Parts: sequence; C-alpha cells; structure tokens
Amino acid sequence: MTKTLDKTEAKHVANIFSDYFDKFSRIDQYMRDQKMAQIETIPTALPGMGLDTELFDDFTMSPQVMDLQVVELDNHTWDTCINMISSHSNMVSIPGKSLKLAVKEMNTGKYVGFMRFGSPVINMRPRNVLLGNVPNLQIFNKTSIMGFVIVPSQPFGYNYLGGKLLAALCCSHQVREMLNKKYDMNLVMFETTSLYGNSKSASQYDGMKPMLRNKGLTDSDFIPMIHGKPFKDMLNYVEDKIGVFIKEDASSRKLKITTAIQGLIKKALDGDDLEKFKTTIGNAKKLTEQKRYYVSNYGIDNYIDIVNGKTDKIVKAPNYDRFHDNELIEWWRKMATKRFDNLNKDGRLRNDLEIWTKESQIDIIR
Repeated sequence: MTKTLDKTEAKHVANIFSDYFDKFSRIDQYMRDQKMAQIETIPTALPGMGLDTELFDDFTMSPQVMDLQVVELDNHTWDTCINMISSHSNMVSIPGKSLKLAVKEMNTGKYVGFMRFGSPVINMRPRNVLLGNVPNLQIFNKTSIMGFVIVPSQPFGYNYLGGKLLAALCCSHQVREMLNKKYDMNLVMFETTSLYGNSKSASQYDGMKPMLRNKGLTDSDFIPMIHGKPFKDMLNYVEDKIGVFIKEDASSRKLKITTAIQGLIKKALDGDDLEKFKTTIGNAKKLTEQKRYYVSNYGIDNYIDIVNGKTDKIVKAPNYDRFHDNELIEWWRKMATKRFDNLNKDGRLRNDLEIWTKESQIDIIR
C-alpha cells in the first residue's frame, strides 16, 4: 500500500477534523463534550450501590477533627472514582510509570480526592529554563515525576480547599518514598501543570510556597486530541487506505497518529482546500492554553544538580522536614478550618456531592 492519501481521501479526513473542532469556541465546551462522550461508555450503578458511596459526604465535619491518610488504590477503584468526579477525560492505559493514590478520611472511611503520578512529558520549555538545559532523559526519569491528576471530590474541594491538600501531599516525603521503592528512583523533583491557563485567573496551586513554586508557562502550539468514535473512524479510514503507520505500543500513540494524519492531509491538499484545513487547525489550537508550570523540590537543596546528573547525593534544605505528610496536613488544616468556618458562618457551605452523569450540569471551570 502507498503511504500517502490522494486528494479525495485527504479531503474526507480533513472534514473529520472540521466537523469535530468547528463546533467548539471555548475550551470548556471541548472538555464537556469529551466528558459526556466518556460517560456514555461507563456503566451506571444502581443508587447507593456504586463507588459514589465511598466519596466523602459529611460536610458538617470540621477539618480540625479529620484524620487523613494517603493510600494506594487498585486500578478499577481509582479509575471509577476519578471518572465520577473529574471534569476532564482520564486515560486508562498509560505507558511508563504510574502510581494511583487517594487521600482517605479515616473517621468516615471515605475518599476526599485522588492523585496519579507518571513519567514526565519529554519536553517542557519552563522546565528546560529552570534546569538550564534539556535534561538527559535517562537521569531525568530516574529523578523526576509528574502529577497528571490532582483532583478533590466536590464539594470537598470547595468547602475545605481540597485541591491544596492533595497538591501538598504530592510533595510529601511519604509519596516520594513510595515512588522510590516502586521504581528504584532517586526522586528529587515533582512537577505538575495547572488544568487551566488563560481561561482562569487563579490555580489551586497558588499560594503554596515552599511546597510548590510557579516556574512559568508552558507552550500551547498544538491541537487538543480527537476522542471517541470520531478518532476511531478517522484512524480506521486512514489505515484502510495506507495501512498501519503507528505501532500499537508506541508511546503517545494518539498524539503521533493525529500529527501524522495532519501531515498526510497537508501533503495531499492545495489551494482553497488546504487553506480551509489550516484554518480548522488554527482554530483548534486556540482551544488549548498555556498552563502554569509548578515544581517541588521536596526540601532538597541541590535538586537541580541531581536532575542534571552532577551528583546523586541529597543535600537537605533547612525546610526539609516541612515536607513530611503530618506537617503538610497541619499546614492545610489551618487554612481549611478558616475556609470552612467562614463558609459555614455565611451559609455558603455546599452540601451536595457532585457526580458526573449524563444529566450533569457541573461547571467545568470552577
């Protein structure tokens, strides 16, 4: 089979892009569409019989009496819970490292939020600026980890600043040692990005120094992914014409497929057809955002030298002990108690557990 599309075939695939992206003008519209498509694939449990009963729902409880612990969850429980509460679609099969954790309130035995750690993305401009170079990937993967999911259940997040609790515990020595043990790492750097960028003026990670520090904005010169049936139809059509062109086990396979198909289309089209496709891609790129990039050094003074391979010996900073989980929880407890008491006094506490269903009207950007 030839490895190119003819003009008619390229126009057909270009129309899949335009049919998909031209209906969105804002990132929240795109994200809601993705979430609704994902919900269609999730079986609905009978009331009171699903894992929603495992989510924290006692919103009369003060943070002062909460007993919080980080626990590791099996894939089924973690995936099911995060899909119920998260406003973005979540990957199930993930290449590279993966550690799925939850924070559990032990008095009630219920989860208040979820975190997933994984191998960092290959290239990140603000990271390269921080390190002074593009790092050696072998050393980098041994010393650094990324937080891909840091999501509190709602309204735990709203009532108790739950996002800050989860983010702080991502930077804890307890979690660092879990990753060290599981993957034989010398972990000294944690990184994550805000879920939203220029569509929201604040992030749940703001005001978290020294645990997390903002180190700049990511680039955003790419289009969002096509998901669900449109992506499958597009891939099936292209592979029927040119054969399999990206291996099943390739990392970032969907991104590579999408980028390769764009290249095939641009090569086959010309004139008005090519300009129309370029306009579609340009508008799709506007849906993506520059995200805030945050870093934690776990209280390790020489973390940049370790990530850059200059040494493997840890030098503790004066604030090293602040990164123990009990210290981080107490840091959060003071802020959360003030938040809870003020909301309670003003009658603004939220009491309804937010679970995504086909009928959900949850605010995507909140």
